[in-house]
Amino acid sequence: MYPLAKFELGLILLMVAAIAPAWLLDQPAIWHPALVIGTTAFAMSLRFSKKFRGYQFTAWIIAVVAGAMIYPAQFLHIGDFDLRNHWIMLIAIQLVMFGMGTQMSLRDFAGVARSPRGVFVGIFCHFTVMPLVGLALTRIFHFPPEIAAGIILIGSCSSGLASNVMAFMAKSNLALSVTVTAVTTLIAPIMTPLWMKLLAGTMVEVSFFKLMIEIIKIVLVPIGAALIHDYLKRASRRGRQITGGLAALAGAWLLFLAGGGWAFLQAHFAAGGLTVFALGGFLLSTFLIGTVYHALAKRLSWLDGIMPTMSIVGILYVTAMTTASGRDNLLQVGAVLFFASLLHNLAGYCFGYGLSRAAGLDKSSARSIAFEVGLQNGGMASGLASAMGKLGTVGLAAAIFIPWMNISGSVLANYWAKRPVLPDDRQPTDAA
Repeated sequence: MYPLAKFELGLILLMVAAIAPAWLLDQPAIWHPALVIGTTAFAMSLRFSKKFRGYQFTAWIIAVVAGAMIYPAQFLHIGDFDLRNHWIMLIAIQLVMFGMGTQMSLRDFAGVARSPRGVFVGIFCHFTVMPLVGLALTRIFHFPPEIAAGIILIGSCSSGLASNVMAFMAKSNLALSVTVTAVTTLIAPIMTPLWMKLLAGTMVEVSFFKLMIEIIKIVLVPIGAALIHDYLKRASRRGRQITGGLAALAGAWLLFLAGGGWAFLQAHFAAGGLTVFALGGFLLSTFLIGTVYHALAKRLSWLDGIMPTMSIVGILYVTAMTTASGRDNLLQVGAVLFFASLLHNLAGYCFGYGLSRAAGLDKSSARSIAFEVGLQNGGMASGLASAMGKLGTVGLAAAIFIPWMNISGSVLANYWAKRPVLPDDRQPTDAA
């Protein structure tokens, strides 16, 4: 065992030994820091374990949640500066999505043509089961309106890369999983605001177009930029010229806005026209960001490699802000909300697998759809909650769902990996 590993193990044991008696004796000054130090040391120590290394992200989430619950003020502020600042949250979420996008490729969308039935079943299950199950849970448990809206929000978001990781671990139909993730992400700007308006419109104020623009801003722009980077790796000379031209146009648009252009537009156009300009500007920015990043990645070979790590750091930051902001609410409904999240997640797995088999998909594809339906894009939900100004209420479901789905997904993936699909059960996805 490495000396550092021995030190971390000793530190964990020491903290565990301190927590129980201090808690029983009502000595928070002892067990509070011991819990934070112990969970942090545990998360760090998992990197030395081949068997449990895959749970390191979940362990870090637990450590961050523990720290944010115990020391919320220290997590929310540095001096007088509020770390929940809108622009910092936006950049953090975009970083998460960009990291996700660097793990995707334009070729992922070609899977629609190869297995249209599987993709259709995945999209149908994803954007019906999870929002409706979320609504049912809010009726059963009678959560406060904004927290209930958060459950519906997490159920209405697209799937994330976690589903692809679990499909890979489970040795199921990875190509189908990647394609469904890509397509659900692409249509989320329509489906997520639609479900939120229909199901949560009486719980919180929901503007379909504002929510749609927020999703484009925090999801499609960074993922689109990553896909532009992927495209430029193989683009023809003509393709690079067109992309460069659009990037230059985006740069000129930003300069126009920086010079007071938005005030000019507000003076001459109605709200509908301003929405069109904003939407066009966001979409144009994907070319500028993707082109600049591609140029940097060509010179810095390590850049692509660190993006998944940066994405994880972004998720940890957003989880910390959400937990610290909603600490008081979590103390009141945390246990019930966790149970609701567990049921939500389990329903996604069961309905995803069951409906896929009923639609005639093979077992390998059904397993992938189970992950696609059961695992939501928690980062997207957190970002939207922040944009709504309700991180501490609407964002709570995402804060609980993120660590739990990694635990449950890993357990299910390992279970299925030990029970591989037999050749006779691995039929083409669109077989009769």
